[in-house]
Amino acid sequence: MSMLNVLVSGASRGLGLAMARTLADAGYRVIAIARTETEELQAAADGARARGKGAIDFRSCDLSELGQIAALVRGVRADFGPIYGLVNNAGVGTAGVLGTMRDKDIERLIRLNTLSPILLTKYVVRSMMTARNGRIINVSSIVAATGHRGLSVYSATKASLVGFTRSLAREIGEFGITVNAVAPGFIDTAMTHELSASQREQIVRRSALKRMADAEDVAQSVEFLLGPGGRNITGIVLTVDGGNTA
Repeated sequence: MSMLNVLVSGASRGLGLAMARTLADAGYRVIAIARTETEELQAAADGARARGKGAIDFRSCDLSELGQIAALVRGVRADFGPIYGLVNNAGVGTAGVLGTMRDKDIERLIRLNTLSPILLTKYVVRSMMTARNGRIINVSSIVAATGHRGLSVYSATKASLVGFTRSLAREIGEFGITVNAVAPGFIDTAMTHELSASQREQIVRRSALKRMADAEDVAQSVEFLLGPGGRNITGIVLTVDGGNTA
């Protein structure tokens, strides 16, 4: 049986890289989309090839250049065949108080975090509707619901993905396509390592499980939604935060 193709945007590092590794180990062919192929992604592709379960292939695209997205999807289909899954993970986390943020930074956040996943989904979902099968997962954030000082624009973009998820689930459910969102909390990554020890301790203290989730926890949640267990789950937001918002 041929491998199912899953497109993962923003897969060159961090959370996206963890998703690529996890999904390849689960037997999927991951088409990793990013501006550049990092050494870490190359190593992950070599590891997947050596293990012989799934595969990781790279395609370069700057998703902030919205006019490139249609051609990207056409090229992926031509090279690999039907796309079974789409994980909209690419995004930027620029922080800033709204009153002093530069207009170009606000525009960049909205372009990459909101417009890009909507357009990528548009061009991927057409063939899913014809096949009457597919899985779409949008990576949101707990700040979409909780808010956070200095992240008003970022929070707005992540909240937009929740509304997009729920409405699209209604729109294309009759075609057998599921649409869900995953909302990570403060996960144990290089970004949170920049927090002070007291800030990290506060996050852990507020969490029901008294620990931070990590990128692999989020990646395994994505794997679940793509797999048989996610067949009848659609229109939901799956929070992965160690119980920080419980």
